Amino acid sequence: MRNEIGKYTNKISALKLEKRQLTLNTLIIGEEGSGKTNLACKLRNFAIDSSVPTFYMDFSDSFEDNIELRYKDKDFNYIKFEESAEFEEEFQKLVDARKHIYMAVNPKYFSNKKDERSRLSATIAKVELLENYYYFFHDIENLNGFYTKFEDFLLYMLSLMNMQKYGFTFLAQPHAIFESQQIKLLFSFLYLGKCSNLNYFNTAVLKTFNKNKFYYQFRKDSPTLLFNSIKSEIVNIDEYIIEE
Repeated sequence: MRNEIGKYTNKISALKLEKRQLTLNTLIIGEEGSGKTNLACKLRNFAIDSSVPTFYMDFSDSFEDNIELRYKDKDFNYIKFEESAEFEEEFQKLVDARKHIYMAVNPKYFSNKKDERSRLSATIAKVELLENYYYFFHDIENLNGFYTKFEDFLLYMLSLMNMQKYGFTFLAQPHAIFESQQIKLLFSFLYLGKCSNLNYFNTAVLKTFNKNKFYYQFRKDSPTLLFNSIKSEIVNIDEYIIEE
């Protein structure tokens, strides 16, 4: 199983993913080139090896030819979101077969109104997905307007978490919205890459990080009536090597 994904900088043991990771929410935040996609591939591989189907949403609306080769393995099944009957039929076939799904989607399909549910929201909230899939939300290019809807969208996802069997991973560049306490509480695992904006998780340490080096924070796994304490480590994530 591909559960060893890197190394701690202050000890000799390897950074290993555990089954617990699949039931918790992860935020990977860092600038372009920091290694967010590389880390996401590691998490995706772990879910695949754990026999959990993955639903990967690419919010840069990529065409298949533009997607990185590291995703195009034997488990890669591409589909582009549309508000059409043809899309619904093709998508449902993938879900029914428990296939790993890579869906390109434009965030414009989300509703601007809190009391109006979009077809996109309805699609990602299908019961079969919530009960069986591990979600990835990849905001690659900080598309215009996305963050005006992002907080409502994540809080909407929180309302569905009682029905979700697994957690989800969100990849994003630094943005002020991640300073929200409500948003922070959604994530039990937090990976911070290189950040330069003074308001968005910037520290002197983060500014010095090279590619694939992260400030890794996670909630400790212990019984408590309150939120578990948070532990912090600096880690180096191994570069993903495409298997022939």
